Amino acid sequence: MLSNVKWPGHATLLFGAEKIIYIDPYQLKGNPKKADLILITHDHYDHLSETDIEKIRTKDTIVVMPASTKKSICGNVRTIKADEIFKFDDITVEAIPSYNTNKDFHPKSAGNVGYILTINNIRYYHAGDTDIIPEMEGLNVDVAFLPVGGTYTMTPAEAADAVRLIKPKVAVPIHYNSIVGSMEDAKTFEKLCDCPVIILPKGE
Repeated sequence: MLSNVKWPGHATLLFGAEKIIYIDPYQLKGNPKKADLILITHDHYDHLSETDIEKIRTKDTIVVMPASTKKSICGNVRTIKADEIFKFDDITVEAIPSYNTNKDFHPKSAGNVGYILTINNIRYYHAGDTDIIPEMEGLNVDVAFLPVGGTYTMTPAEAADAVRLIKPKVAVPIHYNSIVGSMEDAKTFEKLCDCPVIILPKGE
């Protein structure tokens, strides 16, 4: 289920099955694989990094970002809003609302998104920078990648509560051990969850 998924760090995910797909590429090291598809959750610098996008894009790479983003990226770009769905070959991409409920860093009005990718009948949910939100209930996902670093997103305890709402088969902590959060947050999340948790090693 996670054999083709890597966590380069922070909120970045790399899916490397039939297509190379990045979500929120940030501080990529070395010579990262070129992307077929890049998904951006919102326009904060640690999620929409133009430097990192240029490292991995080609003339054929599609970049997807929220329609509300304030940054302008040239090239093969399409915008998306929450609840929109599009097909990328055999992969389905769904945009899910992503916002704070008890802090002001990511207001609902900003139009930020998370994503559900369906790849080979497995549904992967990257929640973006969010708190627990009603839209998480009933998402029907196999793997939930949830921010656990606190400050700007959920704490480990809040993320564990989100798992109980989402009911994935597997939960994976992200958005820690970089700008905010620590490995201890990931381990605390693991202890509090009522489903299997996989802490991915950092690397590309």
